[in-house]
Amino acid sequence: MAQIASSALWRVRLATLALWALAGAGALYWALALAAPAAGPAPGAAPPALRIDSQAVARLLGAGAAQPSIQQGAPAAPARLVLHGVLAGSQSGGGAALIAIDGQPARPYRVGAVVEPGLVVQSLSRREVLLGPAVGAASSLALQMPLRPGGGER
Repeated sequence: MAQIASSALWRVRLATLALWALAGAGALYWALALAAPAAGPAPGAAPPALRIDSQAVARLLGAGAAQPSIQQGAPAAPARLVLHGVLAGSQSGGGAALIAIDGQPARPYRVGAVVEPGLVVQSLSRREVLLGPAVGAASSLALQMPLRPGGGER
């Protein structure tokens, strides 16, 4: 009978040892995993540049396939410039215009930005962009957003 009690005692001791060994191995694993540096970009490496799909932004802003109309009294707009959308700040006077040049993807231009040599964004409104030689000078070109068919202006 003493041998049975001794055998059961050793089984309990071995089971306890195995449980403590598993607990120690788990603790060691997590200590090493948390101490290792996080996988990510190398220090000093620049993050990848974000690419903006300006055509999708223009469609979101309501640009259609129609070409921009020309303001009366303004000289004819070069066919090279196409207004795709306007983000006008109603109170700040800021914002940006999405303008495509020579069939390239549209890019955002803020007030005062040079669209091409000698042509600067002078002002923005909800559906119109005025371009000219310099901010504050008389505008020489007006690009307007086309009206939506059947919907008019929103």
